[in-house]
Amino acid sequence: MHVARSDSLGIHPVLYSFRRCPYAIRARMAVLAAGVVVELREVVLRNKPQALLDVSPKATVPVLVNTLGGAVQVIEQSLDVMRWALTQQDPQGWLNGADAAPQQAWIVLNDGAFKGALDAYKYPERHPERSVVEHRAEGERLMLVPMNHTLASQPFLAGERPGLSDVALFPFVRQWAGVDPVGFAGRPLPHLQRWLNHWLTSAAFEQVMARWPAWEPGQAPALFPALKGLGLECDV
Repeated sequence: MHVARSDSLGIHPVLYSFRRCPYAIRARMAVLAAGVVVELREVVLRNKPQALLDVSPKATVPVLVNTLGGAVQVIEQSLDVMRWALTQQDPQGWLNGADAAPQQAWIVLNDGAFKGALDAYKYPERHPERSVVEHRAEGERLMLVPMNHTLASQPFLAGERPGLSDVALFPFVRQWAGVDPVGFAGRPLPHLQRWLNHWLTSAAFEQVMARWPAWEPGQAPALFPALKGLGLECDV
């Protein structure tokens, strides 16, 4: 997180996002749950806008830019965006127990070793040292089998109710399942599959996965969550 200056912001915080990015999905889920209205700027990754590069040279999404008087607060990590939103309002209690060791352990494992396994499984041509089957086995060993075991005795990773770890992890499990949907459905992971389906069939997920036009300077703000009659319309 850092502070920069910008003259291109409106009255709402700006969230630079990419629809399919799991990091951006979890940030949008938290923004939606908190009911914090942001100006959503959908980024084309192969043609990143200069406005994004100006506030965040690393140019990865999500990036939240929040006006603080004449300065600008820049939040460049998805978990920090989630906490920023939910600290303002957390009606579903996702931050309850978020700092407890079990929830933190899931997030650290997901964002570290499992993300590496996911990339290898999704792009095996970049990781020829192992076969696709071996990459799949590694990801299952690291993450999916332990998750399935935990979810056998409780509906969510956080316990009886969903928490920050559930919301932070499901976009990555979704991406894993998307590599081979038929194969994933046939794996002996029934509790994990039930948990993932809960998120993918939710009204919240449908809303955060709405299609937005790529942002261009000067266009009308695309507000998220959408305020009827204001900003651009999205195509669900």
